[in-house]
Amino acid sequence: MTDTRLLPRLMRGALLAATLALPLTVATGRAAEAVDPAAWNEVLAQAKGQTVYFHAWGGEPRINAYIAWAGEQVKQRHGITVEQVKVDDTANVVARIVAEKAAGKDSGGAVDLVWINGENFVSLKQSGLLMTPGWATKLPNWPLVDVENKPAVVTDFTEPTDGLESPWGMAKLVFMHDTATLPEPPKTLAAFAEYAKANPGRFTYPQPPNFHGSTFLKQVLATTIADPDKLSRPVDPATFEADVAPLFAYLDDLHPNMWRQGRSFPQNQPALRQLLADSEIDIAFTFNPAGASAAIAAGELPDTVRTFVLDGGTIGNAHFVAIPFNASAKAGALVLANFLLSPEAQARKQDPAIWGDPTVLAVERLETAERERFNALDLGIATLSPEELGPVIDEPHASWMVELERAWTARYASQ
Repeated sequence: MTDTRLLPRLMRGALLAATLALPLTVATGRAAEAVDPAAWNEVLAQAKGQTVYFHAWGGEPRINAYIAWAGEQVKQRHGITVEQVKVDDTANVVARIVAEKAAGKDSGGAVDLVWINGENFVSLKQSGLLMTPGWATKLPNWPLVDVENKPAVVTDFTEPTDGLESPWGMAKLVFMHDTATLPEPPKTLAAFAEYAKANPGRFTYPQPPNFHGSTFLKQVLATTIADPDKLSRPVDPATFEADVAPLFAYLDDLHPNMWRQGRSFPQNQPALRQLLADSEIDIAFTFNPAGASAAIAAGELPDTVRTFVLDGGTIGNAHFVAIPFNASAKAGALVLANFLLSPEAQARKQDPAIWGDPTVLAVERLETAERERFNALDLGIATLSPEELGPVIDEPHASWMVELERAWTARYASQ
């Protein structure tokens, strides 16, 4: 039975269509030009005393605590107040920005900064609902970003960012298992299916459109689609059903052997992690390579848990912060975005005891003292090395997530 609390989130595809129907112009009005990050001293002066409403996923207490710390830092240093608006789905934030645009609210918007990537970014970009292009590349800390070796920081689900969003962290899908009960986990999708048959009820995934659940769908799709090159292009409606047929054949076979026979799903990744901690399942996953180590450090998982990746690679991407075209506190949002790119903030974020989110910076280019922040980090007993993480499978074009979630909902949500 579908969790009815998730039903409003099933409107994501309709939302994307609605935003794409808006005039395809980049915001260029006075509201968008109110601040210029190239004139940083003016930005700092204007930001003092502002309150930045930062709309960010609120489902992980460690991340919320990190955001609170960042807010304290910019308060002390720049006189800016940061209020985290905890959201469960960024599509709802996009909907609010769209509604403000439709109502003619070109300034004084409710959203100052939003944690974003993927189809939500594409929706706002193509509808001209983000602050002036190029602002991110004008931030004082932008030269520290590793554009050369981490191209995902300038390309979001195949969509060029054009400086409309500032990278905040890196992500890669890794699987978790408790070595005390499962010493050798399956490392291919075929082996996953065989393991589920032999051990019914010991695997599940979050219900799409939760992004972890949708990422699992994309991982299966990338492995099963006949022509993987199609994933770098927008969905072709004429071939979509054929393209995803192997994915749904795999899920049809897997679901009856999953936790609760695939009739209900955990709400999000923390809930999935709790099932692993409670020994209800044998395998969970996270989009944070240090997530298991962070959970062990926090006492949320036993210290026998380790991580692994699938043969052939797993999905990886970057995540960002963006400023809407009509934000009330653009200067304050710029200062916060710049602080989030600082070596101090990035090193703290990468510490598994705090969050464990990988940095977007080119650590080797930092000053000696800043490099030491990263070199001194203990990434944790369950964190794979860069070599062990293996190859990255690029995110499909954002339209694939929208259509996958729609098709998944139509096929399974009423069961």
